[in-house]
Amino acid sequence: MTSKLIANCLLAILAISTSSSSLAQTSSSRLPVTTFTTLVNFSGTNGDDPFMEDLTQGKDGNLYGTTTYGGSSNNGTVFVMTPTGGLTTLYNFSGTDGLNPESGLVLGTDGNFYGTTYQGGANGDGTVFKITPSGTLTTLHNFDNTDGGFPASALVQGTDNNFYGTTSYSMPTVYGSVFKITPSGTLTSLHFFNNTDGYEPLAGLVQGTDGNFYGTTATGGTSDLGTIFKITPSGTLTSLHSFDNTDGWEPTGQMIQASDGNFYGTTLRGGANGDGEVFKMTPTGTFSVLHSFDITDGYEPADSLAQGTDGNLYGTTTGGGADGFGSVFELTLSGTLTTLHSFVEGFTDGNLPFGGMTQHTSGAFVGVTSGGGTGSLGTVYTLSDGLGPFIRLLPTSGKVGAKITILGTNLTGVTKVTFNGVSATFKAGTSTYLTATVPTGAKTGFVQITTSSGNLKSNIRFRIP
Repeated sequence: MTSKLIANCLLAILAISTSSSSLAQTSSSRLPVTTFTTLVNFSGTNGDDPFMEDLTQGKDGNLYGTTTYGGSSNNGTVFVMTPTGGLTTLYNFSGTDGLNPESGLVLGTDGNFYGTTYQGGANGDGTVFKITPSGTLTTLHNFDNTDGGFPASALVQGTDNNFYGTTSYSMPTVYGSVFKITPSGTLTSLHFFNNTDGYEPLAGLVQGTDGNFYGTTATGGTSDLGTIFKITPSGTLTSLHSFDNTDGWEPTGQMIQASDGNFYGTTLRGGANGDGEVFKMTPTGTFSVLHSFDITDGYEPADSLAQGTDGNLYGTTTGGGADGFGSVFELTLSGTLTTLHSFVEGFTDGNLPFGGMTQHTSGAFVGVTSGGGTGSLGTVYTLSDGLGPFIRLLPTSGKVGAKITILGTNLTGVTKVTFNGVSATFKAGTSTYLTATVPTGAKTGFVQITTSSGNLKSNIRFRIP
């Protein structure tokens, strides 16, 4: 398929997917076509190497992310990109304010973005920062090793409004830590790993529906090949699984909790063919392998999975595939894998997709590669698998009376908002977001909005404690 034909197909799909008459969760809205196109080529001045990056959608409908290098000082950047690929550099790190951000951003309930830098800051051990959508950056914390150092993963905002994350190094132990930090910057170390319970947590945490946080360490544990753990918001850690190579090893991507309540993740290496795996784990710790890669369908999945509005899992591998240079895949919860795209020799469409993908509320997936493209310094790409638009909730749980932000596409002319069928009061914002109040009588379930053209449904159930 020529690039011109791909572009034409993409435009057609975007035109259909942004129609508010589509309903993302119905199979009839899915188009039987997959298209891939490169949106951005990094050149150094606009960034270099968006490593382990999952892009984050803002209230304005744009996508926000970081690059590990590049920018005015070659210390990394924060950027914003429109859904069609218009990229603007929001911030250039200088070193004293942090350098080399190795993970993406998280959208806070206040509308600002929060993230970490792997190095730099006042002590050279990395930072936690806040940045507004317009690019004003505030350093919230400078690590000094005693409270952790070299944070390599993204933050997650808990239901208590605090942010939780990990560091890959720490003192007095050298095995890494789990921390909590308030939106204003007060940091509390929750746990220091001791190798027996894990070493080097490179992936971010995910908060389960039980209120606890779940994560992985790349090494350590019984076989020194990585672990899965659970930790309470107050810091009590429980080891749930130690990898032993037969079931994979070195998990580096953040796990997700899917709609079935189970956790899903990847291991970079090991498994039946030695090429990495996708695994499933129940909240109680029952572990099973969902798929073992064999190079032909991919090799070394490095980052997190995303659950699409069709219920399937979407992810990337850093190598393998039809041409040996990485792939984008779709995987059912029962373990059936479909390769959606194989990166080509010559790297014109990118190379080394270490980062995962994000599903934009238009329905399309957006991801990054760490190398390749016309500048050989990485790309941003979009992949449409025929899924229609939906709405995203921020936060994803709350009590009656809580204010919820609803993100979406073409949210004009909204006439009704319901929480699991119960009507809610709402306030229009822009075409890309609105706010609603959790109504009395609402129970855990999907949120739906009604416009003059049709309905849109949330990608997950809103949970009411």
